[in-house]
Amino acid sequence: MVNSFHYGGQAVMEGVMIRGRRLVAVAVRRPEGDIALRLESLGDLSTGLLRRIPFLRGIIVLWETLALGTRALLFSTNVALGEEEKEISRPVLWGTVMLALAFVIAIIFVGPVLAMGRLESALDNERLAALVEGIIRLGVLLAYLYLIGLLPDIRRVFAYHGAEHKTINALEDGAPLEVEAVRRYSTAHPRCGTSFLLVVVVISVLLFVLVGTPPLWQRLLSRVALVPVIAAVSYEVIRLMGALQGNRVMRALFRPSLWLQSLTTREPDDGQMEVAIYALREVLAADEGTEATASEQA
Repeated sequence: MVNSFHYGGQAVMEGVMIRGRRLVAVAVRRPEGDIALRLESLGDLSTGLLRRIPFLRGIIVLWETLALGTRALLFSTNVALGEEEKEISRPVLWGTVMLALAFVIAIIFVGPVLAMGRLESALDNERLAALVEGIIRLGVLLAYLYLIGLLPDIRRVFAYHGAEHKTINALEDGAPLEVEAVRRYSTAHPRCGTSFLLVVVVISVLLFVLVGTPPLWQRLLSRVALVPVIAAVSYEVIRLMGALQGNRVMRALFRPSLWLQSLTTREPDDGQMEVAIYALREVLAADEGTEATASEQA
């Protein structure tokens, strides 16, 4: 019987984070070769009724992903560098989360508005100007993902991203959680965070075309203020696409997001798959072996 819960996570420095029903597991390869593990219980906001309300749950998932992901990334960086595994203070955590969120908003939402410049007056059409802004936004996203993928350390993170996808795909298919079995699965997954970013760009184009091109300060304000709305709608679209992935039309719509994942995943080695499997087994054990079918944010 198919279970409605979706396991998933993200790659971190030399490791993988997996979110389960009850806790989050972060498995990281130490310089000595063994695997460090960090377990964190999920609070009421992550497991309660609010997280099941359509559209509201998208905003909760976005904030949760930023908080859990940042904490996992800071932990993994300490472990990967062979430093002391110390607890992260709340001011450091939330300061890092807010900085990361501000960076994303500046690059994806504010930057394209400023980049329009004189091009906007040359177009002399509000709807066309909003569409061109969306094309610039997509170009910025693609360029950013491509450029960071050139960094050696990020390429290793992308390999762990591929390991996480392979492991979740194996779980979804009912395969044994062993390296030999996991190896044959794809590094792409329909509910990947990269796919979410692409949907965000598409939804923002549609929404901003309706908003039009008011004066610059109003436009900048609207782009920032509508981020939660765009995230909420995009999350529901990703869930719908995942539920209908067996449909031929939906598979065709999936294709661009799967292509985009080629920028953020790499083929992992056996050791990287072992780390992803280790993290997933921990959350499955905590959930008493509950079945799962797909990744919420693989």
